[in-house]
Amino acid sequence: MVATGLGVSERTVWRWVAAAAATGVPVRKRFVITDEVRQRLAYWRGNVVAVHCELVDAAAAGGPAAPSLATLYRAVNRQLSPGDRAGLRKGEHAARAHDVFLQRPAAHRNEAWETDHVEAPVEVDVDGRLVKPWVTWFVDTATNVVLGTAVTAGAPSRESILAALRAAITIEEPYGPAGGLPQVIRIDRGKDFLSSTVAAACAVFAVWIVDLPGYTPHLKGSVETLNGAVKSMLFAGLPRYTQAPRLTNRRPADPDAPALRFEAFVEELLAWVRWWNEHAMDTLDGLSPRQAWEQDPTPLTTVPGGDLRLFTLEDDGRVRRIMTKGVQWRARHYVAPWMTGHTGVEVRVRWMPHHDHELEVFDARTGTYLGVAVLADQASPEQVKAVRRARQSRRDRLSTELRKAEKARRQRYAAVTTTEPARALGAMTRGEASAELIDAGDSTLRAVARPQLLPPGPPEPGWVLPRSAQRTAGGETTPPAADERGTATR
Repeated sequence: MVATGLGVSERTVWRWVAAAAATGVPVRKRFVITDEVRQRLAYWRGNVVAVHCELVDAAAAGGPAAPSLATLYRAVNRQLSPGDRAGLRKGEHAARAHDVFLQRPAAHRNEAWETDHVEAPVEVDVDGRLVKPWVTWFVDTATNVVLGTAVTAGAPSRESILAALRAAITIEEPYGPAGGLPQVIRIDRGKDFLSSTVAAACAVFAVWIVDLPGYTPHLKGSVETLNGAVKSMLFAGLPRYTQAPRLTNRRPADPDAPALRFEAFVEELLAWVRWWNEHAMDTLDGLSPRQAWEQDPTPLTTVPGGDLRLFTLEDDGRVRRIMTKGVQWRARHYVAPWMTGHTGVEVRVRWMPHHDHELEVFDARTGTYLGVAVLADQASPEQVKAVRRARQSRRDRLSTELRKAEKARRQRYAAVTTTEPARALGAMTRGEASAELIDAGDSTLRAVARPQLLPPGPPEPGWVLPRSAQRTAGGETTPPAADERGTATR
C-alpha cells in the first residue's frame, strides 16, 4: 500500500526502510535543486554532468554530500520545465518554443491589420547585380487575406510601407476587392513603421497604430504565419535560393544557376499572393481568405484614389515660389509644362519618400492640385551607371586597401605544448623595418605639415631680389651688385 500510494515500486520502499533502520533517520529526504544549483546550471549552459562534477568536488573538500548523477538528472527533470532546460542551453528563443500562447477571439474584417517586412532568401538580378529583395505587406487578421504588397530591390523604407498601405486601402483595380480603412494596424517597433510620415498618413485616416513590444512575433501571428508560408511554399522553389541544402564543403549545389530578373520575381510573388487569397483554409472553415472577406457583412470605409495618393506624400510645410527655373527643392530645380505663365505663384510641394525625380505641386493659398514637376537637367541612365561604376570602383579600392592593412596588422604566434609566454612569428630584415618606418613617418609628417608656418630660406647666390627684400633693417636700400644690375637690365 505504501508503494502504491507513493507511486514507486515495492523494492524502493524496502530500500528506504533498510536505509532508515541503518541510519536511524525515519524520513527520506529528496534532493532539491537550489538557487545555487540553478546558477551553476546556467553557468554551464545546462550541462548536468559539469554541475555534478562541481558538487562531487565540493563534497570532497568537506561540503555537503553530493547526489548521484542519476539523482541530479531526476531532480533537474522534475523541477525544471522543458522550456527552462531549453533556455539554459540555448537562450530565451529556445525557451519560447515550449510556451503556450493565447488566441485572439474572432473578429470582423478590417478590425485589425498586421504588417511586416520579410527578406526573400532568393538572389535576383537587378541591373546585373545579385540582390535579395524585401517584401512589405498588410494582412487582415480576421480573414487572413493579403491586402497590399510592395516589393523593394534592397532594404525597405517608409516608401515601401506607404506603397503597400496605398495598395491595401485601395479597392479599385488592379487592387481590391479587399481593402478599405482598418481600425488598428499592429507593428513590431520597426523604425520605418514608426516614422512621422507613416504616422501622419494613418492619423489622417484615423487609424490607430499599435506598437507591439520588441521580439514578440506571437503578438502578430497572422503576418508571421504569412512570412513563414511564403518562405517554404514559394521562395524555396525559386532559383538561387540562399537557404537551400549545401554540399559537404558548404557550397551551393548549383552556384552558377541563372537568377530571376527582378520583374519576374515580382510576378511570381504576386501570383502566389493571388493563390494565397483563393486557397481554402481549415482555420476559416474551408473558406478561402477572399471568400471569408466577401461573406463578412461589416461595412467598409473607403478613400478615393486621388485623396489616398495625396495623404501618403511627405510635406515639409514650406511655401515656395515658382521662378523662371521652376520650383526649387533641396538645391534642385523641378519644371513642368503647366508652369508656363505661373511664374511668381506661391506653391507647396509634396513627394513620395526617396522618389526625388518628381514632385506634386499645390497652390499655397487654396490647396488646389497644380500638377507634377520633374527634375530639370536629370542625368541620363548612362551617366548614372557611370557614376555608380565609379563609386563601386572607389569602394573596391578602399576594400582592397583595408584588407591589405589588416593582413599587415595580423600577428601570428607559435603553438605551445607547455605553459610559456606567447612567441611572435614573422621574420623581418632591418632594412625592411627601416623602410616601412620611414614611409610611415613621411605619411605622418605630410598629414600634419603646415608649409605656411615655416619661413622661406635664404635665396641662392646670384638670384635677383625684389626691392623690398633689398632694404636693410634701418630702412636704407642696398644697391645691387654689378652682376645683379646687369642681370636685371638684361
